[in-house]
Amino acid sequence: MNRKFLSISLASLLTASCWAQVKPLKSNPDAVKFSKAINPDNAYKHLSILASDAYEGRETGKKGAWMAADYIRDYFKSLGLKGPVDGGYFQKIDLANYAISESMLTINGQPKQAYKDYLVTSSAVGLQGFTFSADDIVFAGYGMNKDGFNEYDGLNVEGKVVMIFALGDPTAKATDKTDRRAAMMARAKKIGYLTQNKAKAVILIDPTVDNISPERKASYEAGQVVMRTAEVVERMEKQTPFTLISISTATANEILKSANTSVEAFQQKVTQTMKPASQMLNVAISASAMKKGTAVRGENVLGYLEGSDPVLKKEVLILTGHYDHIGITPDVEGPDKINNGADDDGSGTTGVLLMAKAFTDAKKAGKGPKRSILFMTVVGEEKGLWGSDWYSQHPVFPVENTIADLNTDMIGRTGEEYLNTPDSANYIYSIGSNMLSGDLGMLSEQVNATYTKMKLDYKYDDPNDTNRIYYRSDHYNFAKLGIPIIFYYDGMLEQDYHRPGDEVSKINFPLLTKRAKLTYFTAWELANRAKRPAIDRDGKGNPKK
Repeated sequence: MNRKFLSISLASLLTASCWAQVKPLKSNPDAVKFSKAINPDNAYKHLSILASDAYEGRETGKKGAWMAADYIRDYFKSLGLKGPVDGGYFQKIDLANYAISESMLTINGQPKQAYKDYLVTSSAVGLQGFTFSADDIVFAGYGMNKDGFNEYDGLNVEGKVVMIFALGDPTAKATDKTDRRAAMMARAKKIGYLTQNKAKAVILIDPTVDNISPERKASYEAGQVVMRTAEVVERMEKQTPFTLISISTATANEILKSANTSVEAFQQKVTQTMKPASQMLNVAISASAMKKGTAVRGENVLGYLEGSDPVLKKEVLILTGHYDHIGITPDVEGPDKINNGADDDGSGTTGVLLMAKAFTDAKKAGKGPKRSILFMTVVGEEKGLWGSDWYSQHPVFPVENTIADLNTDMIGRTGEEYLNTPDSANYIYSIGSNMLSGDLGMLSEQVNATYTKMKLDYKYDDPNDTNRIYYRSDHYNFAKLGIPIIFYYDGMLEQDYHRPGDEVSKINFPLLTKRAKLTYFTAWELANRAKRPAIDRDGKGNPKK
């Protein structure tokens, strides 16, 4: 553990294991009364719609996300929340869909067929497209670069076309982690090495190209939604030129024929000898690709509740959750192709809707918050925190008047670490409460001790955590602006994470609502206290000097 986080982490461990040691607040009967709107029945009503198959996994820039945005807007409107974006509820973000308009690959002058022999995706093509040719190819096997097995030893890949296997590590032990995320991270590391060393192009031998289904082909042809802010486009243009083509096993064998080997023979040889076998292949290759962009609908959905205090209402508390998910995976095994995203983040979106109901009920009864509250469900989180990034660059309310962001992203299930434990239905990972404000961290503990009495787990509450959870949801774009945040999170369920198994039927609705109530009671205190939380830490949990 990093020494500079030690004092905070020790305090966190104490409070996580013994909330009763924290001095509770005086329970507010109005807060308790209106919290009754946050209940399992209301939660199920929203989530069973948002995470239904009809919403097609709510992928940004596609039909399901638009349906979800419309549903949330209509609900905010029905509650009497105001539309704060020029009188409307949608904050449109600048999106374009980029699809491959044309591509070509030849091996020794013989043209290959797209989606059969090779694959070029829009995500692997720069804004200006690419074209290249070469008289030889560097074949670097598995693309491994580690102690005792360096397939680039003695090779200079700069300006070269380099071919490697997309997946696989002959040095891996049987006990090594081989889940999908680990495999994708290993692939990204291989590609990263080649781009950093200025390879002209990367050719991936990828068996998934061998049998591309019609559904998968259609998804590739549909392209990729890309955020188009000037900053993002500029950043993309400044990146090291990057060209990536995936090829089938048959195409790889055609290339390897020049060295009197094949994919299978090469893999057997390396497995038997455990020695790298990189080589130059005397094969002529040429390729090109272009992509075209078209504007796409995408929006954050904002509902505004004005505060009751004539002075404090200028200050705004933001409650966020992302309503998008990853859509449909055409070639996933089994009949269910829709990634419903019930927990990620239908649950957090539902939490925002429940809190909106509770606070608007309070206002209608003359007990509304003194400060204003912005209920905001954002789009594009799964693409790279797009919606919250857009808001951070185009805030509807001044940043200096924004007192905090409470972000709910995955609050409906029990994570793997808590399965079959005494706390399985009474915990939440709390992240970021002390990063900028010791006041907010203490308030979170006090609210929990007063109302919900959950275990607040601070495992991921460290900017240096290897999982980097602090950086992986929308609160981070507020923290970057110096706005105090709390991120509420239930933990990772690998078997269902970004898979069709993330279904409504697996949601623990009493647990979802208990976590939403923790967020709500914290919001109640923030919206009604005399003072906003002081910013007394440096963004990493260290007291300001």
